[in-house]
Amino acid sequence: MKKNVLEYLEEAVKRFPDKKAFCDEKEQLSFFELYHQARSVGSALINRGITKKPVLIFMEKSPSAIMAFLGAAYAGCFYVPIDEEMPYKRIRLIMENTKAEILICDERTIENVEKFAFEKEVCLCSKLIQEAEDDKALRAVRNAQLDTDLLYVLFTSGSTGVPKGVAGHHRGVLDYIDQLSDVMGFDENTVFGNQTPFYFDASMKEIYGTLKCAATAWIIPRKHFLLIAGMVEYLNAHRINTICWVVSALTMLSSFGAFEEEKPEYLHTIGFGGEVFPVSQFEIWRQTFPEAKFVNLYGPTEATGVSAYYIVKRSFCEGESIPIGRTFDNTEIFLRKEDGTLAGRGECGEIYIRGTGVTYGYYNDPERTREAFVQNPLQDAYPETVYKTGDIAKYNEDGELVFVSRKDHQIKHMGHRVELGEIEANAALVEGVLTCGCVYAKDDGKIVLFYAGSIDKRAFTIALKKALPKYMVPNFMQKLDRLPVTATGKLDRLAMLEIYKRERERNKKA
Repeated sequence: MKKNVLEYLEEAVKRFPDKKAFCDEKEQLSFFELYHQARSVGSALINRGITKKPVLIFMEKSPSAIMAFLGAAYAGCFYVPIDEEMPYKRIRLIMENTKAEILICDERTIENVEKFAFEKEVCLCSKLIQEAEDDKALRAVRNAQLDTDLLYVLFTSGSTGVPKGVAGHHRGVLDYIDQLSDVMGFDENTVFGNQTPFYFDASMKEIYGTLKCAATAWIIPRKHFLLIAGMVEYLNAHRINTICWVVSALTMLSSFGAFEEEKPEYLHTIGFGGEVFPVSQFEIWRQTFPEAKFVNLYGPTEATGVSAYYIVKRSFCEGESIPIGRTFDNTEIFLRKEDGTLAGRGECGEIYIRGTGVTYGYYNDPERTREAFVQNPLQDAYPETVYKTGDIAKYNEDGELVFVSRKDHQIKHMGHRVELGEIEANAALVEGVLTCGCVYAKDDGKIVLFYAGSIDKRAFTIALKKALPKYMVPNFMQKLDRLPVTATGKLDRLAMLEIYKRERERNKKA
C-alpha cells in the first residue's frame, strides 16, 4: 500500500523515464527531469532546515510549478500555491496565515515578490534545481513520513472575504486518485488538458492522475478560456483526449459555437463538475461526441476534491438534473434535514461526508474549522469528524444522488423560502438562453438574474412568469455578452452583485 504521492512519480520514472509528463507552450518536463529536479528542490529545502513546514510556491502556472510542489513533498513539507493573478490582499493574508519561512518563485514572479514585503527567504526555482540531490537526507525524511502527513494547503474563498486554507494529506489524495483513475479509465495513453489553476483542487486530477498513470498533461493557456479562439486547434495539436473541467468552461465552448467548424478529434473522456450542467448544453456535447465517456464529478475541496460520480449512459430531458450518482469506496454521504433526521427517498437534506477524503480542516483557523468539520451527528460514542458541506441534495427514484442547490443560495423573499438554483434551472430551460446566473441583492430585497443568449428581456420575463410563481420572478434582469466567471471557471456571483449595484447607481442618476 502506498503512503506517499511521490511513489506515483517513482514508479512512473522507472517505466517511462523519457516520456513527457507535464507540458505547456514554453516547457516540457519528462518524468526523469521531473523526478531529479524535484529531488534537488527537496534536498535544498532539507539542507535549509525546512521540513514539515509550509512552502509557498509563487510561480507561473507551468510544469516547473508542479515540480516545485513535488520538491516540497520530498522535503516532507506541504506546498501552498499562490497564483500571480490573485489580488494583493489575498496573497498577503495567505502569507500571514501560513507564516511560511520560504517562498519559491520564478524569473517572472520574482518581480512581484518585493511588493508583498515577504520577510523570509525567497528562492528562485531555477537555482534550487541546480543543487545536488542529497539521497541520505531524502531517505531519512521519507522514512519518517506518514500517509497522514500534510501534502498541501489550498486556499479557497471565504464568506467573510478572508480565504480559508484547506489542509489535505497524502492518504486522502492516494485514495481519491486511485479510485478516480479506475472510474475515468486513466492510463499511460491518457493525454490531459488542464483547465483549472493549481490552487484549485480540481487540478489534482491532472497532476496526480498523470503521476499515477504515467500519462501526459498539457497546461492549456488561460487565453483560450477567455476568448475560446484557438481552443479546438490546441486540443487537436496536442492530441488531448481527456478533460476534467468545470461546467462553465465546457458551456463556453458549446454555447459560443466552438464545434461548428471543427471539433476535437481525440477527445474521448470528459469529466465535469463544480456546477450543475444545463441539459441543453450537455446534449450539445453529447451529440458532438457520441462515443465519449461523460462523468459527472461531485465533491468539495474539504473532502479532497471528488466524493461521488455518475457515469452518463442516457440522454436527459429539459427539466431533469444529471445525478451526482454514487460515492467512491471508503466514502459515505448522508443527507440530514433541518430537524436533524435523515432525508428519505425524494426528500432534500444537507450533504455530510465521512471517510479518508475528509481533510483536516482550515489551516491555522480553528473557529471556521469547528463550524464545518463537526462530530458525526449520527453517533456520539467516539470522536469522528465529518464535513458539513452546505450543499443540498436528494435521492431520486433510482437511488441516485442528485444535487439540488447550495444552502446559502436559499433565501427568504416576500415571505417565501426561495431556492435561487430553482430560478436558474427554469431560466436555463427558456429557448434562446445560453447561460444564466441568479443572485440576491439582500439590501434591496431583489432577486437579480443575468443571462447570455438571443432572447430579449421582455420575452424572457414573459416566459419566466409562466414558469415560476410570482414571488420567484426576478426583480432585475440584465442581458450580458458573457457572464463573469472566477479564476476557477465558476460563475462569479460577487461580480454579478457588483454589476447590479453599478446599474442601480447609474439608474438613480439617470
